[in-house]
Amino acid sequence: MQRGSEQQRREALGAFLRTRRARLSPEQIGMPTAPRRRTPGLRREEVAIAAGVSTTWYTYLEQGRDIQASSSILVSLANVLQLTEDERSYLFTLARQPLPTKQPLLEPSLQQTYQRILDEMGTIPAILTGRTYDVLGWNRAARLIFGDFGQIPAGERNILWLLFSKTPFRQQITLFREPEQYAQEVTETFRGRVNDSLTDPSIQAFIERLQQISPVFREVWASHNVRSTCATRKELSHPLVGSLTFDYAKFQLIEHPDIRCHMYVPDNEETIIKTHQMFYEKRLSA
Repeated sequence: MQRGSEQQRREALGAFLRTRRARLSPEQIGMPTAPRRRTPGLRREEVAIAAGVSTTWYTYLEQGRDIQASSSILVSLANVLQLTEDERSYLFTLARQPLPTKQPLLEPSLQQTYQRILDEMGTIPAILTGRTYDVLGWNRAARLIFGDFGQIPAGERNILWLLFSKTPFRQQITLFREPEQYAQEVTETFRGRVNDSLTDPSIQAFIERLQQISPVFREVWASHNVRSTCATRKELSHPLVGSLTFDYAKFQLIEHPDIRCHMYVPDNEETIIKTHQMFYEKRLSA
């Protein structure tokens, strides 16, 4: 009886994985679409590549074979398949693995308070990021300068992911000049942030996924360079107003030490004028 229930559990896990990949397209995980696809959804090999596992192993998992999936692999699969929190919990239950602990979400009252603070910064672009550079909040000035993070699905709304993956949402965000240097700086500060949590399955899976999709990230990560902050002067070419220069500052939140507030103060008169024009003209036309 026990043996039969174990087989049923493995078959349920396989069926769940099949239905989750069937609802996604290659473009949604940053992969090109192969011509003449006979069935919708992701192929097994596409899921395996994106998750950093072998196609044979993943096929066995879907077929209900008697194999074990580690917590880090399950996190990677959950990210690739863009599972909701409920689906993620169900996946770990089926795989008989404990759900990794997550950083507590911001309390609604604090989230509202932080958003009001961001909004009160007016024409100074400001962004909140979590430990792994998930974008948690932004103000109107940041949206006008960098792009609308609200149009990016939460699972893709991550600075490292936007820098290194081929996600189509990368085109919606304006990043700084010298992107290679910026990507290196962000990776090195990321290492500093997570250095004491490299055994956390969710962080391991995130790093492995970035290594799988980006040779550049893999090379920078292998250098083991670390820093506490990025360069304090930032330049970008905005598609509407051209060259902009900012002084950059970063602050840590006392209530949530893993969260940083990134602020970009216009560095010169030209940038001040351009940012004010964008801010107030857009407000009048809204």
